[in-house]
This record gives sequence, C-alpha cells and structure tokens, in this order.
Amino acid sequence: MPRHQYKRQPVLVDPLHASFEIAKLINYTMQDGKKDTAKKIIYEMMDDFKNQGEDPLKLIHKAISNVAPSVEVKPRRLGGASYLVPTEVRKDRKLYLALTWILDAARAKSNKEFRSFKAKLSSEIIDASKSQGQAMTKKAQAEKLAEANKAFSHLKW
Repeated sequence: MPRHQYKRQPVLVDPLHASFEIAKLINYTMQDGKKDTAKKIIYEMMDDFKNQGEDPLKLIHKAISNVAPSVEVKPRRLGGASYLVPTEVRKDRKLYLALTWILDAARAKSNKEFRSFKAKLSSEIIDASKSQGQAMTKKAQAEKLAEANKAFSHLKW
C-alpha cells in the first residue's frame, strides 16, 4: 500500500482557444519542461490551418476522434497463463492514446521531407483527420489485436 496519496493536478483549458484537448496537446508536445516552446509550435500550426481556410479546432478534434481507439487489450493472468483480454477504453485514456500516437507518428517522420516539427505535426494531424497516416495504422493494429482476442472477453473483472 502506498504511503502517499498524490492528488492529480487538474489540467486547465487552453486560455486562447478554450479547449481541453489543445491544452493536453500542448502538454504532451512539451519536452524538458519547455511549455512556451510547445505553445508556440501548436499555436503557429493552428494559425497555418486558419490561413489555409480550415477551422483548426474542428480539424484537431476530428483527428483525435478518428485516431482514438474504442477497444484495447489488457493482459490478465489466470492459472499461470497470461491472456490478452479486450476491454473498452475510458474517455481520458482515448484522448491520451490518440494524442500520443499522433505525436509519435509526427516525431517518426523524416527530417529530409519536413523542415520543422510543426510541419511534421500538421501533416500528421491532416492525415489523421482524413483517416490516413501512421497514427491510424496504430489504431487499426490495436483494434485488430482486440478482435483477434475476443474469445477471452469473458475473463474481464
């Protein structure tokens, strides 16, 4: 049993766009505590979307909803054997997985094709909003694994 009870710090909505998802995206983009740099990247990317004639909030929300998985597998141990049991994904975990997969896919893009991380991230968000890209491949793999292990769904507890 843990000795300390840690309180989870609430994430405030983004003051510029009044969006919880944008605040989370900024926090997940941040590296080494450089939040101002992460804000600059996200805000410039959103300005680029606006200049292209797209609504940046709708585009990011659509990308998140397309990438967010509905089921995932969790390992359960039963009688010395480990089974992958498909379970539904909670709302906050869906957001975490979607943003993490989008950011990982953006970081994995080559530097030859894109000059900056902003360009990589914006291209991945556009791809995800069109149900394409590496983040969508990750979602498809997770849901395919859950479908393959549907026989063990009775082991939920």
